[in-house]
Amino acid sequence: MHETIEVARALREGTHPLLQLQAGELRAAITPEVGGSLASFSREWKDGGRTRELHWLRPASDEGLANRNPLAMASFPLVPYCNRIRGGRAHFGDRDVHAPPNHPAEDSPHPLHGIGWQRAWVVEVEAAAEVILRLEVPAGPAWPWAFSARQAYVLSPDRLEIAIAVRNEDTVPMPVGIGHHPYFPHEPGTRLATQTRAIWEADDEVMPTRLDGSSAVVRQLREGADLSQLHTDNNFTGWSREARIDWPASDHGPERSLVMTAEAPLDFFVLYRQRGYDYFCAEPVSQCTDWLNLQDRYATVDLGGAVLAPGQGIAARFWLKPQW
Repeated sequence: MHETIEVARALREGTHPLLQLQAGELRAAITPEVGGSLASFSREWKDGGRTRELHWLRPASDEGLANRNPLAMASFPLVPYCNRIRGGRAHFGDRDVHAPPNHPAEDSPHPLHGIGWQRAWVVEVEAAAEVILRLEVPAGPAWPWAFSARQAYVLSPDRLEIAIAVRNEDTVPMPVGIGHHPYFPHEPGTRLATQTRAIWEADDEVMPTRLDGSSAVVRQLREGADLSQLHTDNNFTGWSREARIDWPASDHGPERSLVMTAEAPLDFFVLYRQRGYDYFCAEPVSQCTDWLNLQDRYATVDLGGAVLAPGQGIAARFWLKPQW
């Protein structure tokens, strides 16, 4: 609990507002100025006269908040596309994408996660258990279509609901993808179970190379995988839109689990699990990596993504439901 208090104090004393939500024993904190990100999602309860705290997502670090680094948050939005675009170059309709590299810690030519995660969002609604944020982005080289986006974080006593929407504010059709990027704690014995149809195998630059429906990873996840045995940074197609995470009893808390469910068009799933890290990412998304550059070779069912007419929007929700 001490770490969360210090983070909150640092934000209050600085320039970054931290919006606190509370419902029953569940707590959430949102930082609009750091990419409209979720800074923490936790449970706080009394145990033998003392207050205890357990984090369902990796909480934001003081350093990450001070540096405005969304990659150090608990989760951040993915708009108007998810994952990477090869070389930052793509073409759609009569417009070209020329997105520059945008990873603050890696020398990669492939920009990732869209635009929204690196911009400050505006607060539209702030209540005890709900925050609604808004973002407006003009057309530019990185994304040559004007768009707006909204997020809603709604906390209930048994779950956190996150809704995300994008609207085409331009005069021509715009391709789009949406999603979120949760970071979950990993410790020995953590398991993840979810169903997918196939995995996108990737090269050393994490760019898709081929679809594999018979992959051992697909089978392991379907049966419930021990995450300590996996080393992956891959997209999956045909996601069931549900994933269950189980943590063993440890110094971090009692035996517990969390179920993440989503609605269409979040039909794709990203799993980032790297050996040596005390976290992993399980991401609900609406399109696979580099989908704009793969449309001439693969079907929409394998790539995802949508096209919005001027004034048209796309929206989806997902839920994080802890169990203890």
